[in-house]
Amino acid sequence: MSAEAETEQDPGRGPGGRPDRPTAPLTGAEGAGAAGPVAGLLLAAGGGRRLGGRPKALLPYRGRPLVENAVRVLREAGCDPVHVVLGASADEVRERADLSGCVVVDNPDWAEGMGSSLRVGLASLAGTGAGAALVSLVDQPGIGVRAVARVREAYRSPTSLVAASYDGERGHPVLFGADRWPDIAATATGDRGARVHLKEHAAEVMLVECGDVAAPFDIDTPPDLARLA
Repeated sequence: MSAEAETEQDPGRGPGGRPDRPTAPLTGAEGAGAAGPVAGLLLAAGGGRRLGGRPKALLPYRGRPLVENAVRVLREAGCDPVHVVLGASADEVRERADLSGCVVVDNPDWAEGMGSSLRVGLASLAGTGAGAALVSLVDQPGIGVRAVARVREAYRSPTSLVAASYDGERGHPVLFGADRWPDIAATATGDRGARVHLKEHAAEVMLVECGDVAAPFDIDTPPDLARLA
């Protein structure tokens, strides 16, 4: 894995069918707004239950809250605007983390699972003119700018459905064209996130291999905290 291989559970993780379209990343020009900009949507509402109730957004990483790293990655990869969904300890996150320039939205139902955060985040993007939402998770610092940029550059239209893959297995981040948002929101419940939509449309998913530049680990348990050192 690359050293840049720079981390709530996956809205769409799991084995996915191989894409029937090319998986090679497009150039920046091709992916930079074919039908509206690609917005970054960061899901950062998790309460860190298995971490003793430590909100994941506030875990220390390189001297700053973890959420700041995730925002930086989205921005440097070319996502604009960047929307951040908070939940657990939202007021404390706002106070301690620098989220300037982001649209920050609260998910009062964050404890119901990541599906609720995905719904809130997609709703916040309605009317922004974004052609797609690139969804990333706050607890995956091993996924850096190069991986996110590859997925963003694969955007082609509001019907795009793109996911990073690691040795052929679908992972994060995931890009959802705006035409897909209503169906995704209708099926995003509990911790399933967008998995229902991704399963039903597996043949349409463009996989973008990122295993050479990223490590898709999660920060879920106390032993995982060593990865933040």
